[in-house]
Amino acid sequence: MVNFLNALTSVPLGELEVGHHFYWQLGNLKLHGQVFLTSWFVIGLLVVASLAATKNIQKIPSGIQNLMEYALEFIRDLTKNQIGEKEYRPWVPFIGTLFLFIFISNWSGALIPWKLIKLPSGELAAPTNDINTTVALALLTSLAYFYAGFRKRGLGYFKKYIEPTPVLLPIAILEDFTKPLSLSFRLFGNILADELVVGVLVLLVPLFVPLPVMALGLFTSAIQALVFATLAAAYIHEAMEGHGGEEHEEAH
Repeated sequence: MVNFLNALTSVPLGELEVGHHFYWQLGNLKLHGQVFLTSWFVIGLLVVASLAATKNIQKIPSGIQNLMEYALEFIRDLTKNQIGEKEYRPWVPFIGTLFLFIFISNWSGALIPWKLIKLPSGELAAPTNDINTTVALALLTSLAYFYAGFRKRGLGYFKKYIEPTPVLLPIAILEDFTKPLSLSFRLFGNILADELVVGVLVLLVPLFVPLPVMALGLFTSAIQALVFATLAAAYIHEAMEGHGGEEHEEAH
C-alpha cells in the first residue's frame, strides 16, 4: 500500500505543475523569472494601450481612446468616493495603477494560454498567481498610507499608535501591516484556485465544461481587482483622517 501511494504521488497530474518555478540567478539572489516575464508583458500591454489612446486625441473619443477614458473616469470616481472630493486627485495614479495592473494580470491568467509556452522548469501564469507579487502590492499599499497619514497629519499621525494606551503599540503596528497583507493573500488564493480548477477541468473534460468556470473566473478576477483598489483607497483615507477604515472593509 505504501509503495502504491508513493508511486501515485510521484506521477504528475497531466501537465499541471504546482510549486515549480523558473529561477533567474542574480548573484546570491534567486528571482522568479516566470513572474517577471508575465509582469513585463502586462506592463508592456498597459504602456502600449496608453500610448495608442493618447497618440491622436479626438474631441469625440472612439476605440482605444474611448476605452481608456472610460477606465480613467471609473478609477477617478472610485478614488473620489473612498478618499473624498478634496484629497483624491493625487492618489488617482496610484489607485489606477493598482487596479489596472491587477485587473489585466488576473485576466491574462484566464485568457492567455501561458502554459503553451515551455520553460526549462515551472510554467507561466498570471503575475498575481505568485504570492511574491501580491505581497509586494500589499507592501506598496502600506507605504502609501503611511506616507498619506504622515503628509496630511505630520507627527500627529503616530499618536494613534499609543491611543488609548501605549501598551497597544505592537498591536496597532501589526494591524497596519496585516490589513493590506490579508488583501494580498486573498487575491493570491483566488487567482491560484481559479487557474488550478480550470487547469484540472481542461485535463479531465477538455471541451465545453470548463467554459462556464472560465467565465466565472473572469468575473471574480475583475471583482478581486476592484476590491483591492477600493480597500487600498479606503486605507489611505483612514490614514489621512484617522478613523472610518473598518466599515469600508466590512462593506466589501
